[in-house]
Amino acid sequence: MTSAPAAPRRRFPLSVRRHAPAWERQRPTWRAARPALIAEALKRAQARPSGNWYVVGPSGDLGAGRPLGRTVAGREVVVWRAPDGRLVGGPGVCPHLGAPLRDSPVRCGTLVCHWHGLALNGSPFAGWEPLPVHDDGVLTWVRLDEVGGEDPSRAPYLPRRPGGAHTLAAVYSATGVCEPEDVLANRLDPWHGAWFHPYSFVDLTVADTAKGSEEADEDRLVVDVSFKVVGRLVVPVRAVFTVPEPRTVVMHITEGEGKGSVVETHTTPLGPDELGRPRTAVVEAVVAASDRLGFVAACKVAPLLRPLIRSAAGRLWRDDLAYAERRWRLRASGRFPG
Repeated sequence: MTSAPAAPRRRFPLSVRRHAPAWERQRPTWRAARPALIAEALKRAQARPSGNWYVVGPSGDLGAGRPLGRTVAGREVVVWRAPDGRLVGGPGVCPHLGAPLRDSPVRCGTLVCHWHGLALNGSPFAGWEPLPVHDDGVLTWVRLDEVGGEDPSRAPYLPRRPGGAHTLAAVYSATGVCEPEDVLANRLDPWHGAWFHPYSFVDLTVADTAKGSEEADEDRLVVDVSFKVVGRLVVPVRAVFTVPEPRTVVMHITEGEGKGSVVETHTTPLGPDELGRPRTAVVEAVVAASDRLGFVAACKVAPLLRPLIRSAAGRLWRDDLAYAERRWRLRASGRFPG
């Protein structure tokens, strides 16, 4: 294990990189990004409990008149809101003649099948049985005990999020031809950041690697990195990556601008595509916080900022999903070198 002093809090969030090496002259990271280290951290992560909970999607996608449907590990599920705002949900297949309930409207908290009008209020009815669901305020979850096969928990294992009145949350979703472990392996390799994403990250150093256990302590990767703004202007931060459960990697900003903010990367197996290849949904939640006055003003125009946050996440995930998909192809062909 190595350690480094905490990054100091800056009066102004922006810094100017006065000595900026060209991309090809930055320090190589391939020796530090040891395949065995990443593989061992991934193995420990996969052994941690999940309570059989899977992310369905953003809470904000649930309006008063529409449900949210997703296929999870080959099972169709649907969630919607009761009249009091509670989350309810269950199988996404109508028990009558198999209609996709995700396409059916919600009227006064009741999901009405658009094929023949069978009405579901979240209680058992006509062979339809509800599933345990959870709304954490940012994401919606469903518990599938027959899929997870673990001891169920009452709620998902959620990471610590910033508190207070002034936070800004945005969720980005994408789908890749890979398995959840391929996405997690990408996230457990921060060493690729400044090489693979030079448009976003510079001056990246992994300052600490702490090995956790399957039963208790999480693996921790402490990273000092600067986010590029424009030209030589950057925002330096310290971030800690942890894996609270087998399908989630969390980045906490612990020093620098946005201290306390988190980026949660959740993975949901969807099931095979028409060619039999696995598909995985990546649902990334950014929950930002800051004690600066400008951030308070920014929270007031959150609907304008969320598309920008999602756009920035989308640019990164176009590359990272390509990374994860290639990793899966190599594993499937038996040619993965790790």
